[in-house]
Amino acid sequence: MKRNIIILVLMLLSVTCFAEQKGRNRAFSVARNLETFSAIYKQLDMMYVDTLDADVTVGAGIRAMLRSLDPYTEYYAADEVQKLKQMITGKYAGIGALIKHDLRLDRVIIDEPYEGMPADVAGLKKGDIILSIDDSSMVGKPVAYVSEHLRGDPGTTFLLKVWRPSEEIGSKEELTSNKSAAKDGKAKKANGKATAANIKSAASDEITSKKGRFLSFKITRKAIQLPCVPYYGMIGDGIGYLMLTQFTDDCARDVRRALINMRQQGLKGLVFDLRDNGGGSLQEAIKIVNLFVPKGLTIVTTKGKLKRSNGEFRTEAEPLDSVMPMVMLVNGNTASASEITSGSLQDLDRAVVMGTRTYGKGLVQQPVDLPHNGSLKVTISKYFIPSGRCIQAINYKHTGGGYIEHIPDSLTHEFKTRGGRTVRDGGGIKPDVEVKADSLPNIVLYLNGNGVDSTEVAQYYVMDYIRKHPQIAPANDFHLTDKDFAEFKEKVLSSGFKYDRETSRQYDRLVEMAKFEGYYEDSKAEFEALKAKLQHNLGRELDNNREIICRMIENDIIRAYYYQKGGISSTLSSDTQVQAAKKLLLNEEEYRRVLQGNR
Repeated sequence: MKRNIIILVLMLLSVTCFAEQKGRNRAFSVARNLETFSAIYKQLDMMYVDTLDADVTVGAGIRAMLRSLDPYTEYYAADEVQKLKQMITGKYAGIGALIKHDLRLDRVIIDEPYEGMPADVAGLKKGDIILSIDDSSMVGKPVAYVSEHLRGDPGTTFLLKVWRPSEEIGSKEELTSNKSAAKDGKAKKANGKATAANIKSAASDEITSKKGRFLSFKITRKAIQLPCVPYYGMIGDGIGYLMLTQFTDDCARDVRRALINMRQQGLKGLVFDLRDNGGGSLQEAIKIVNLFVPKGLTIVTTKGKLKRSNGEFRTEAEPLDSVMPMVMLVNGNTASASEITSGSLQDLDRAVVMGTRTYGKGLVQQPVDLPHNGSLKVTISKYFIPSGRCIQAINYKHTGGGYIEHIPDSLTHEFKTRGGRTVRDGGGIKPDVEVKADSLPNIVLYLNGNGVDSTEVAQYYVMDYIRKHPQIAPANDFHLTDKDFAEFKEKVLSSGFKYDRETSRQYDRLVEMAKFEGYYEDSKAEFEALKAKLQHNLGRELDNNREIICRMIENDIIRAYYYQKGGISSTLSSDTQVQAAKKLLLNEEEYRRVLQGNR
């Protein structure tokens, strides 16, 4: 007995000594590498042919180190901390407008002023070309540069100069044809109207040849918080719809208010839209889940290296409604807090999840203050939803960016929902009912400016339409007429619009492969016949895709008159996933069958 005790003690001492030695080796390795890094920078600073900027060089080294971890652990220097705060709170100070780069003009333009924000109040319109901010020219600057200058401290005022075309915009060659007029920067008048040659800030790439107005706006920056619930409302038959775009501070309060408002309108079932919601606050996700499930339930468990990173998050209040049927809409961009919300409601059999598989982010981050006012957003733990599964889809344990872990169901682990349904890990939340979104034809993407050589012809038609129509019908009643589409079609045909057709590309690949394998000559006649049938006919393709083209254009026009709310509202009747969710909610028997699943 005594001998066994002695052996056990010796074994424990051996393990302890090994652990201590391992710890000393690791500490030495850390100290050695930090000393090496410091020595390398000192030698570079002393000997390198050019003078080093410490902020740039060391900052690059820090970011390279973090890239070997996961994409959510990020370093923010002192001048970048505001970006982190905006990410967490959803707030920033600026003019409240969406801006974009116009391919044809090679300029940054106002794309959409947000309702009630400084840009909207000042009178900025879709299509206004940004020329200068105070005394700084914005001509030729990228969107990020212009955006940075539009933002600033709340209450600060600046002068914004824009050019507002009063008729259809011509080609880029027409718009840049008078460079010499811009060089002298002298004021000129034509028929009592300002021309683009009046504008000194337009530098050497002056806008000319088209009528318009040179406008100046004195704008005071304001703290902007984009609405986390940009739209909610009844969509018929007692079914409500609510879109949540981000999990920022107090978003649960806004969701609660929307639900109460819809209940007063006879809410019987809810379509909760989390598509393209990248997440945010874990605490807000718990509060939103708590609106629909009883008090005292464990929603999320976190597990990390440090004890303080481990925890359980429970619902702490009585629910607003624990029985109303719900469908959660998700897609591949639904991530983080959105996955906690949809996954928890799935695990608790409280809602049907519909759409496509979610992103799969099961990691928790925490901001940490650094010396000299910097900040580090660091991944501290993984989270697990009520069934016990972690939905992390990418393994970042290996240096080099990680790898996707979405794997076949046969290789995943089974978990059980509260009612006994089988759910699995393997990355992301797999919907109970898979419904794919409508795909956009290639021609539609190019018409809207998504092609490499696209002319953004649809956007120019929209801006021209807005200039000609001071008012339009209500958002849900507005539609382009046959005459409108015919006019649009003619503009496309006469614009020299081209796009890369996938059928032609695949045909060329097939011919190349047939020649390589020796089949082409024997089948040449068939290949030529197929080529003739695939012959490009732009007018026919526009007609074939008329419905979806019109919807795209109508939505852009509606947003210019009725802002984001009107744009969202106008799309719901044609949204395949929304309509599928509504149909399921109206079929009580099918809804129950889905929630019973494979128990």
